[in-house]
Order: sequence, then structure tokens, then C-alpha cells
Amino acid sequence: MSLWDKIRPYASPWLADYVRGRIQAETPETGKTVHVLFMFTDHWEPSYDECSGEIADTRTREWATLYPRAARPHVDADGRHPCHSFFYPYDQHRPSELESLAELSAAGFGEVEVHLHHRDDTSASLTHKLEDAVGLYRDAGCLGETPDGRPAYGFIHGDWALDNSRCEHGRNFCGVNDELQVLARTGCFADYTFPAFDCQAQPKWVNRILRVTDDPEQPRSYDTGVEARVGGKPVGDLVMFSGPMVLHWPGGVGRSRPRFDDGQVTGVNLPRADRTDAWVQAHVHVRGRPEWIFVKVHSHGCTDRNRLPLLTKGLDHMWTDLETRYNDGERYRLHYVTAREAFNVLRAAEDGRTGDPGEYRDYEIARPACRGGRTELPPRPLEAAR
Repeated sequence: MSLWDKIRPYASPWLADYVRGRIQAETPETGKTVHVLFMFTDHWEPSYDECSGEIADTRTREWATLYPRAARPHVDADGRHPCHSFFYPYDQHRPSELESLAELSAAGFGEVEVHLHHRDDTSASLTHKLEDAVGLYRDAGCLGETPDGRPAYGFIHGDWALDNSRCEHGRNFCGVNDELQVLARTGCFADYTFPAFDCQAQPKWVNRILRVTDDPEQPRSYDTGVEARVGGKPVGDLVMFSGPMVLHWPGGVGRSRPRFDDGQVTGVNLPRADRTDAWVQAHVHVRGRPEWIFVKVHSHGCTDRNRLPLLTKGLDHMWTDLETRYNDGERYRLHYVTAREAFNVLRAAEDGRTGDPGEYRDYEIARPACRGGRTELPPRPLEAAR
């Protein structure tokens, strides 16, 4: 099957936006240091195949043991180790797994956010599930906190079905047209579900960060929104954080077939230098701050085909490449960030902050209790106060 045959059912809505983005690309000033904010979002599901508790425990134990071992030798421009974003599914949760994630977070190797697979829900039933998830994760010390003390979380929708966007073969993978409003009411600060390259849920836009407003009567309200920009206000219901979607030639132009890379990391498609370049070249950023580039990659890191390839070689190779080619201190500076920290940097950019984005990791949403709780926030300009 050709590339076009594969993407044709889903590409027409977003392909035009992809071309527009390449033509109208906003580039950093010549000579200005480019900051690469690297975020690994993981649909982290030890019980993904309805396995036994013993198998799920083994998968969890391997992550708890091998991830710190792989990450400790690596640091970014700020001296920070790689820090995973574990989007842990409430619908599959087990106390021992959440405890292991809290320990990894406390050691500085990750943060936990909310992941949920749900079908045929109503606004009320979804609200109940999310409130339960927030309470459970917060009790474990695993969620961030707003300035007024409320719990805050990032979200990934299971099955890429955000805002009732998938109904296939008679199966409804969500059911809630006002899901973005429900998420906002229960403390969600941003969604990290997309891109979804070969799925009908893929938004009509790519390689951007949007603030979207829900239409409670219609699905897919995330298809339109206001692009996050310097000086922009925190309008709408939710921030949509996109990962890269970029056309590239793995072996070089003319030496291989082109392919779209959506930042998905698997055991058979591990990170390589050409993929890293493609992710950076997608140039996802806050409009008006092109020197701060967000690179969000994703995986299902607990699956048997992905887990050990990632933990024993894939992550180490990826971090080594990033630190070698994107952290020279002059042309590039590398920052490992979690989903929460990336949102905070986005807010700092919207408020007109400049300089080193690593200083704004705790700008608005405070770190979770298991990582030391609330820190003193940087001073905010009066004109940026909400």
C-alpha cells in the first residue's frame, strides 16, 4: 500500500494545514539560541491486554528498575535527567502501579497524568470517572496544583476518541460531545492526545498548539481554535498540545520513500537521528516565540513489543542523540520537560516571558506533592494576570 493510499481516508482535512504551515513557517532570528523542549508522553498501560496481575507487575517492575538506570547518565542543559510523562489509565488502575509511579516521580524521573478509555458515557458519568481519577491520583501525590490549590492534570483520551470523535463499526469510543467542558471543569489544563496519523479522530490542523472552545452539541470541537501566541489570553476551555506530524525521507531525499512521522516511538520504529531532525523541524511552538520548540513524542511503553526495546536501548540512543546534536549551548539548548512543565512554559510564553524556558517549569501549575509540592512561582507581570 502506498503512503497516499494509507492516509487518504484521513489526510484531506489536515493536509492543507500541513502545507500552509510549511509555507508560512515562523523561524527564529539568526544567531538566536533555539531551545528544544523535549517531552515523552506515554500511554502507560501495564494491564493493556487484560493480562494477569502477575504479568502487569512484571511490566511495572521493569519500568521502575530499568528507566532510572537508563536515565541517570543523561542530563539536559539544566542538569535535569530525562523525565517521563506517564499517562496512566484510570480504567485499568491498580494501587501497586500507582505507588510505583509515585516513587519514580519522587526520584525525579517522571510525572503522572490522567489517561482514560471510556465508551458510551454521558457528561455525568464521565464527570464521575474523572473526579474519581483526580482524587485517587492526588491522594498518591501525583498531580499538579493550580495557584488556588485545586488539582490539575493533563489528559490523553484512550483510543484517540477525544470529544466523541470516533464511532467505527457500530462502536462508540466516547459518547460525550461536551467532553472538553467536562475536562476543564474537573481540572484538566491541556490535552496531549494528538496527533493520530491514520485515525479519523485526527484534528484538521497539525504542528500547532491551539486553545479550543467546546460546542457541547457537536463532536470534535477541537477542530478549530485560537493558536497559542505571545500576548494571547488563556481563552477557551482547553489547550491542545500537538506532537509532530511531518513528511520526511528516512534515508535522505531520493534514497527512500517519503513517510509521515507522527512522533510515535515503538519497538520496531525506534528513534533515529533522521526522526529526531524531523520532529524538531515540525517546529511546534507558541506563535511569536519560535526559538522555543516543543517536541512531543509518544508511545505505548508497556506493551511487550515496545517495553524492553525502549528501556534497554531505544531511550538511551534517543537521549544521547539529543544531547549530542541539540545541546551545544550556542545553537541549541535541550530541556527535558514533563507534560505539566511544557504547559507552564507555554503559559510563560503567552505572558511574554523570554530567555531560558527551563526557568518556567513551575510557572503556573505547581509540581505534584511527590516531587516536593508547590514552589515559589516567578513574579508575574500585572498586565498578564488573569
